Amino acid sequence: MKRLTADQVKLGFIGLGNMGSRIAKRLLDHAYRVSVYDVDRTKVEAVASYGGVVANNILELTRGTDVLLSCLTNDEAVRSVYTGPGGVLAGAQPGTAVLEMSTISPETSREVNRLAAARGIDVLDVAISGSTPAAEEGILTLLVGGHQELFLAAEPIFQAVAKRYFLLGGSGAGTAMKLVVNTLLGVGMQAIAEAVVLGERTGLDRERLLEVLSQTALIAPAHLGKLARIAANDYTPQFPLRLMNKDFQLILKAAAEGDISMPVTEAAFRVNADELPHANEEDFSAVLRRMEEVAGIARIPSAPVPAVPGTKSGE
Repeated sequence: MKRLTADQVKLGFIGLGNMGSRIAKRLLDHAYRVSVYDVDRTKVEAVASYGGVVANNILELTRGTDVLLSCLTNDEAVRSVYTGPGGVLAGAQPGTAVLEMSTISPETSREVNRLAAARGIDVLDVAISGSTPAAEEGILTLLVGGHQELFLAAEPIFQAVAKRYFLLGGSGAGTAMKLVVNTLLGVGMQAIAEAVVLGERTGLDRERLLEVLSQTALIAPAHLGKLARIAANDYTPQFPLRLMNKDFQLILKAAAEGDISMPVTEAAFRVNADELPHANEEDFSAVLRRMEEVAGIARIPSAPVPAVPGTKSGE
């Protein structure tokens, strides 16, 4: 299989949300020819102004496209885009490669792969780990399931958008690994929320607590950037609470199907779900605010405090 380099292939991109739009722009920055489609025309126009070619529907997008990428919200959206008379599989030609980047169930990944294979189309599930700033900077981590031959051919595309990329196994392995990763992401944020509220309740200054906590070895890189934003009560979305809620549901569904007990994850999901009506489009770190509210802690911004002697903020 030929290497999927910018001078060799034409790309089509479906789904221009917070992550998809940034990934599409990274590909344009790396000289790829990219046609774009989204049901929201304003999102299409935003990427078109950056150099993308507008497609009016999915069938139009598939014409002359060598590689199709998609980044969609959930399993239902993926099935809608790929199946049916106006979907990807109706229009894409045999030999087309698909890089499906949505966070969905491994079962849906395997279903899409099976349907595509019957039409001579090869699919990788390419789950994304990373925030919107990481997408802008091209330092995402990609978790991939599918054939090794396509994985190796797709490396130039991966290198345009990611710092690391891993082949985990066959179809569905990438999305399965994403559920593992997001279990730690969601449960870890809940653990941080509870620990911070404990500190506040036992008399620690909130800002100093967050400042020092950020400099310990216990905070994972994915959570580190949250602490400074939490200190300012800034919950603008990098990863919206609604998407973390959706991922918790996928995780617990997979656990139920595998007869696996996940009591800590279930507890974190309950807090996430409790906050969802109040913070649907805010960042998933808003669970800390929820825990403060439950504890009766008023969120009054405190004055800046000096850095801990001998350290630098954000180390």
